[in-house]
Amino acid sequence: MILCFGEILLRLAPDERSEWLAKNALDVYAGGAEMNVAAALAQWRVPVSYCTAVPRNFLSAQLIKKIEEQNIDTSTIVYTGNKIGLYYLLKGTEIQHAEVIYDRNGSSFSELKPCMIDWDKALNGIRWFHFSAITPALSENIAAVCKEALQVCVKKNIFISVDLNHRAKLWQYGKQANEIMPELVQYCDVIMGNIWSAETMLNIKVPENIHAINTKENYVAQAKKTSEEIARRFTKCKIVANTFRFDKTGIEYYATIFSNNNFYISSTYKTDAVIDKVGSGDCFMAGLIYGIYNHLPFQQIINFATAAAFQKLFIKGDCTNKTVEEVKSFIQHYE
Repeated sequence: MILCFGEILLRLAPDERSEWLAKNALDVYAGGAEMNVAAALAQWRVPVSYCTAVPRNFLSAQLIKKIEEQNIDTSTIVYTGNKIGLYYLLKGTEIQHAEVIYDRNGSSFSELKPCMIDWDKALNGIRWFHFSAITPALSENIAAVCKEALQVCVKKNIFISVDLNHRAKLWQYGKQANEIMPELVQYCDVIMGNIWSAETMLNIKVPENIHAINTKENYVAQAKKTSEEIARRFTKCKIVANTFRFDKTGIEYYATIFSNNNFYISSTYKTDAVIDKVGSGDCFMAGLIYGIYNHLPFQQIINFATAAAFQKLFIKGDCTNKTVEEVKSFIQHYE
């Protein structure tokens, strides 16, 4: 079973024209990076558990019921504190993460401290542990909780993956991402991100003039260099994946994967319009885990993860609803 560890969040999505005020109706989506990964894996029939922290109240009960209905194990969820984390993001295809407003301070998850979770018990029967860089961004205590979990994983020989998703607004406790993440990444077997997050979090430089040659060939060449350097610095790492999503004139999406000195590149997907950008990176991460977990060839892994992530752009909400068969059919018929 795979265990995903992170904060469950409620995304409140007001519209740009403030119509929600007149209608007294606000769209709300339950998600969070690791929850989105867990939901996709469950959709793809991979046994998965989700560990988070929530208060003991009716709202938590409703959320947990919804999670369990997706065939996600919730036995490791911790009940503590008084608040579920929130964030606000305007509806609209052109809205960027820079527009996000976080309300996560004082949440049950953000107040976790070392020794509050019995990791030896929580990781019993687990083969794979997944977390994202969003989690240690919340506080120094949460970063310590992540390290605590990772050290137990190593003792139990549990495979570890990390998504290097960078949210600059969250790193507000006196430490920068590049001071915290290398210490956590050293435990990881699979590292997913992009060349710029690797620069920000792992101090692996990207040429300042990289955009001067605005071609896929140039970007994937840098992805190969970045992947090789990650593998050199973090010797436990077996697999590195990098995604590219350019949003300026429509969306162009592709990705790479590197393992054992072999490098694989996905097809390029393009679209002029999307429905919801939230969760596409999480869907890619889930696709990566799905492929590795099922021992697929690496070219198939990168093809599946990229196609699944691209499809998520046309799905309202935080999580994918596509089956494995639908993703594979999309790959076959995309032109």
